[in-house]
Amino acid sequence: MRLICSCSALLLLVLIPRVCQSGNILVFPSDGSHWINMDILLQALHSRGHSITILHSSKSWYIKDTSSYYNTFTVQVERNLDQKYITEIMTKFVEFEKGDLPLTSFLHTSVGMLSIIFDVHAVVGETVSAILDDQELMRKMKDSKFDVMLTDPCWGGGVILAKYLNLPLVYNVRWLLGEEGHLAVAPSPLSYIPITGSGYTDKMSFFQRVKNMVLHLINYALNHQLKQMYQTICDKYLGPDYDYNQLMLDADLWLMRADFVFEFPRPTMPNVIYMGGFQCKPAEPLPEHLEEFVQSSGEHGVIIMSLGTFVSELPADLTNEIAAAFAKLPQKVIWRHRGDRPATLGNNTLIVDWMPQNDLLGHPKIKVFVAHGGTNGVQEAIYHGVPVVGVPLFFDQYDNLLRLKERGAAKLLTINTLDKDDNFLKAIQEVLNEPSYKMNMQRLSRLHRDQPLKPLDTALFWIEFVMRHKGAAHLKAESYRLPWYYYHSVDVFLFLAGVVLLVLLAIFILMRCLYTTVCKHKVKRD
Repeated sequence: MRLICSCSALLLLVLIPRVCQSGNILVFPSDGSHWINMDILLQALHSRGHSITILHSSKSWYIKDTSSYYNTFTVQVERNLDQKYITEIMTKFVEFEKGDLPLTSFLHTSVGMLSIIFDVHAVVGETVSAILDDQELMRKMKDSKFDVMLTDPCWGGGVILAKYLNLPLVYNVRWLLGEEGHLAVAPSPLSYIPITGSGYTDKMSFFQRVKNMVLHLINYALNHQLKQMYQTICDKYLGPDYDYNQLMLDADLWLMRADFVFEFPRPTMPNVIYMGGFQCKPAEPLPEHLEEFVQSSGEHGVIIMSLGTFVSELPADLTNEIAAAFAKLPQKVIWRHRGDRPATLGNNTLIVDWMPQNDLLGHPKIKVFVAHGGTNGVQEAIYHGVPVVGVPLFFDQYDNLLRLKERGAAKLLTINTLDKDDNFLKAIQEVLNEPSYKMNMQRLSRLHRDQPLKPLDTALFWIEFVMRHKGAAHLKAESYRLPWYYYHSVDVFLFLAGVVLLVLLAIFILMRCLYTTVCKHKVKRD
């Protein structure tokens, strides 16, 4: 009887279809803070039985050669986007923002760092060329028989590698080269969709819409030049018949690191899947020394401050202003800071090299998060319902914080006003003492959490969907293959305008003929 039961159970297990077959995933990631959220996605994929292989350069500063949950292919390069290189760029941004130069942030975003932007993409192009020139490496990758490539398209190399290996392509995306991903793949009316760097919301005046359009055209021109850099690599390794722009838009799936609790409502596409906040999770217990410090705050609670991965230190005058403001507060402060110890540091402030940010934000004694406005930190603040005092430094950070400010969940400062008239201290006190900031952020938290599936589970499902079906061609619109005049129906408009003109011309000629005939008949009769 036991033998029959065992055989029946075994047969049942064989006949039941597997929910998820393990896949073989090739990953071409970005370094820095983008790697942090990619890494969370990879750990989740590994936990579901998938094999993960990372393709990275020998000079990666976050991505390690050995890991318990992924394998690596490492390519030797002369230079790369290492920590020193990125830190130098970030320092220039901070210095520019703090200076009293007569250039607006608009010109700064569009023009000020063009040479650096092109140099960064040139470095990525060199890495891609080094990969494709390494015949032994390419043979190993082809022999590995990968099911899908997962990449972050803020740099453009993964697109070319996926096509060369003929793999379905999934994006872990917010940025596509120099623009927000939606602008490339989805209809984007500039009348209510603000361009990153404009500092506008989805409610714009006439002149704001004018500036929004101008900024869009500048970004379009910049992106065109960046695409031409990658087009050269396409021509060399794929052949002249492949258009890089089409390859870039032809990704099977766009896993968008945003959601409409955070983002302004806008048109989207079937193959854009929203996973904003996928890296967020319930808080775990703090290390003993941090828990002790947090508990010592009593009823006043704790403020935490972090300016993200790229900024190791601020100018001394700013750090002293920040430290002096913290010292005047009854709250305890945990500050992630790597520079020299500020001279004005108070006894209530603990400086750390690293902090468990998610776990701190989930602690009930945390009152305010002083943040630079990176996507990861903003989404963690929303998830845990902690109001924000924002100090944006560069890129999309101002726009991210502006979205929180518009929803009444953040107070927004800028670097060049931070140390004037006690602005920093006043901003923190306002967020601490005005209940609406916390109420609004907790409302956003409830909206974000009220989903049928967790964002991470949604992302995992769709990656596995692409592997199961060898792509997701049925979700891709035809728009990316159309010339601009097709897409905007310019040819149809011109044809219809021509038809209308011909009809009007025919009517005019007919009326003229009738008039001439009638006049001739009248003259003849007279």
